[in-house]
Amino acid sequence: MRTRPPCIDGLAASSLQLPPGAWPTVLECLCERFPRVPRAQWLERMARGRVLDAGGTPVTATTAYRVGTGIHYYREVADEPAIPFDEAIIHADADLLVADKPHFLPVTPAGLHVHETLLGRLIRRTGNAVLVPLHRIDRDTAGLVLFSTNPDSRARYQALFRERRILKSYEALAPPLPHVVFPCTRSSRMVAGEPFFRMQEIEGPANSETRIDVIARGGHRWRYALTPVTGRKHQLRVHMAALGAPIAHDPVYPALRDRTAGEYPEPLQLLARELAFVDPLSGVERRFSSGMKLLA
Repeated sequence: MRTRPPCIDGLAASSLQLPPGAWPTVLECLCERFPRVPRAQWLERMARGRVLDAGGTPVTATTAYRVGTGIHYYREVADEPAIPFDEAIIHADADLLVADKPHFLPVTPAGLHVHETLLGRLIRRTGNAVLVPLHRIDRDTAGLVLFSTNPDSRARYQALFRERRILKSYEALAPPLPHVVFPCTRSSRMVAGEPFFRMQEIEGPANSETRIDVIARGGHRWRYALTPVTGRKHQLRVHMAALGAPIAHDPVYPALRDRTAGEYPEPLQLLARELAFVDPLSGVERRFSSGMKLLA
């Protein structure tokens, strides 16, 4: 019988279907597939029951390898740093939770952040192990993130994003663009760049679109309203940089700046300000606003 392991301390198990190979044990396969995880660490995880088969039975150092077998394991990062900024819950009901995310906190586990994520914190805080984010915002971006709290209604809310029936409004602080007529639209073709986590614009049919307006002019930074029509990775940051007004304190665009793990420099001045949609269950119009602030 296939079973999904429970969350541990707010962290869901990762899953892997064992690929074709000639390894004698599951352990040997895991060591080769994840070379950055020492063998001793896999053994230690197994000893604590943090590696399981598809039926929930603990995997041991001698568990025989079988191609196609489903494996569950819990990701761990040694000495994971605490992120010293707090999230807020601004709405919660039987189907939805709306969280206000601080800068620097990732939404889901990635890289060096496993437990220190918005999802993990909310599961620990609410005790709801079936929480699922309905969309994502960058670790560097602050503001609203919508979560499903109920698997039975989840697909109805996921459709809002897939069918573009939800309005997402952002604010940003960036250099003036006095020669641009606002409101304006930036459309371009965006693809993965170098390094792998950056995006870039290239020639070709547009696959990204952002509507841009000015909220306030003055000084060396203007306050902009950004409305993404599409949802490409880093779209707002790429589009503002391409216009000649990179968002203040952006460590990635237009040029990559080194950032030491655990360092919290001046935050990216980008905020997911509002979410608005017609609730697919009740038909009622709903609008949520972030309580976070950008630097003046």
